[in-house]
Amino acid sequence: MDDSLRPVMDVDIACVGFGPATAGFLKRLSMHMEQDPTTCESRVMPGMPLQVLCYERADDVGFGVSGVVTKGRAIRETLPDFDPAMVPTAAPVSREKVAYLFDPHGASRKSGTLKALEKLVMPFRNKELAFHLPWIPPFLEKHPGYVFSIGQFCSWVAQDIMGRGTAQIWPASPVASALMEGDTVCGVRMMDQGVDKHGSPQDDFSPGADIHAALTVVGDGPVGAVSSQLDAHFGLPEGKVRNDWAVGMKAMVELPADCPLKPGTVLHTIGFPEPEIFGYLYVYPDGIASLGIFVPSWFDSPGRTAYRYLQHWMQHPYLWQYLKGGTLKSWGAKTLGEWGLHGEPYLVGNGYARIGENSGSTNVLTNSGVDEAWKTGSLLADAVFQLLKENKPFTKEHLEATYVKSRRDSWLQNEAKAAKNARDGFQKGFIRGMMGTGLAGLTNGRIFWPAKSKTPFQQVPDALEYYSRFIPKQEVESILEECARKALPIHDAFMDRLGWPSISFDGKLLVSQQDALLIGGKVAANPGYEDHVKFKDPLLCMDCKARICIEACSGQAIQVNPDGGGVPMFEREKCIHCGACLWNCSRTDPGNPSSGNIRFIAGSGGLHSAEN
Repeated sequence: MDDSLRPVMDVDIACVGFGPATAGFLKRLSMHMEQDPTTCESRVMPGMPLQVLCYERADDVGFGVSGVVTKGRAIRETLPDFDPAMVPTAAPVSREKVAYLFDPHGASRKSGTLKALEKLVMPFRNKELAFHLPWIPPFLEKHPGYVFSIGQFCSWVAQDIMGRGTAQIWPASPVASALMEGDTVCGVRMMDQGVDKHGSPQDDFSPGADIHAALTVVGDGPVGAVSSQLDAHFGLPEGKVRNDWAVGMKAMVELPADCPLKPGTVLHTIGFPEPEIFGYLYVYPDGIASLGIFVPSWFDSPGRTAYRYLQHWMQHPYLWQYLKGGTLKSWGAKTLGEWGLHGEPYLVGNGYARIGENSGSTNVLTNSGVDEAWKTGSLLADAVFQLLKENKPFTKEHLEATYVKSRRDSWLQNEAKAAKNARDGFQKGFIRGMMGTGLAGLTNGRIFWPAKSKTPFQQVPDALEYYSRFIPKQEVESILEECARKALPIHDAFMDRLGWPSISFDGKLLVSQQDALLIGGKVAANPGYEDHVKFKDPLLCMDCKARICIEACSGQAIQVNPDGGGVPMFEREKCIHCGACLWNCSRTDPGNPSSGNIRFIAGSGGLHSAEN
């Protein structure tokens, strides 16, 4: 359409995405605005305060399910009087344990070295088939810190900011792209409405508005559309790659009445259901807990379903003693960008700055991301205030001299350097990965296990090649043919064959994957928007033998095409916007060898979770 016909609005600062990073930015900026209103006078509406707007894709700032344990250093720097009692799910860390879980089924795939090590510690395991690490390394400790729901915490911060009138936060407002003039970002363009799933205008078409801003703050997470656009336009700095990801499959659970775990308890697990899959359980006040698993990109199985692995993990004797009789309150999933400094983008440019997870702030050594994201936002807010005070424009030069410099001089950068290569060893296997992490943590990153990271489409074999390692090739072919004939994903069939027990649904905690979408919320696919998952080249899909996108889809929104081949089907009504398909694609985009065949654009709706 003629862009001159689009609605236009001028603001001082436009923010994309409301997570911990943007929450830290807006909260710190609002403090500056209240303390020095003269400096923070609007340039587009003289006599008024800065006009700061934040656009969030989800239908509310608290939707989604994600528990966190954090030292909370950056949060306390901004909020020295923070009281966890002010957030419904928050509690100070009271107890921490790390447990290695033995496989009660004998179905996990394990190397000979790992099996030998298990025999050494087997005499020390408890009756629940777990071995507690006798010592938690200092880099993993979170005491003194907090556990809380990110959704509840962000809702609390948003209410405070909105109540003060220092910024506006608009949920259900997906941003389609940044507005570019050459290499300068001039604001953002909102998504068109009144279109079909392919983006073609319908009778009720309404073009997305152009929001002009002197500064665009990009904090849209690891699979954000604006971040992806900036990466495509500017590229990544020399030597930077983004190959390390994970999908977090998470749940909020009402614990049984007789559960002995106290608020603030932190349990981390390794070893089960597969060695590469880590798990966590955080206990909140009032008998509520967050729990989940992380399925990383270096897990090379093509049947990489997170949901069934989550249910096996919950039923491990070590966890089932606390969870049996509990009730699922809400459930969801999220992609985690675990590249850290390996994939740090250009943090600033003319008219824009990047904060949070997509800016490379996640620390994989300390298993921490929320506090780091908050820190990037608060550092940017201080830089913005400084530039406003000096009456300097938001150019690349000025933002580098303020925001980037302060980020480089902070504890955030020092710890990011220590963590940079901490997980490289996992590319060579679980044992070398754990050794590399330990070495990096104990030597402040000076010693690690070197390895070159790979994307899933570089390292995950197709199903026939992979499962023929464990099952006769003829039988593998038979299972694949049956799944294709029934238009089913392959993970259940192969997990059954490899000895994983079936899941006995109890209707409370153990439910089908589709029923989980309806508990404690629902998936909302708001009408009038185009589909946000796109398959770039149908021929690549037709040639694909792994189809990891189907197996990894958190909501079963990507399914086998029943016509026997071609592009997988995408049902937006089931998509929870986790973004796992983006990095789990098993085919390489010929035009961009670092990318797969899936494009993940901005989209509205997602998983509604009132409990979170």
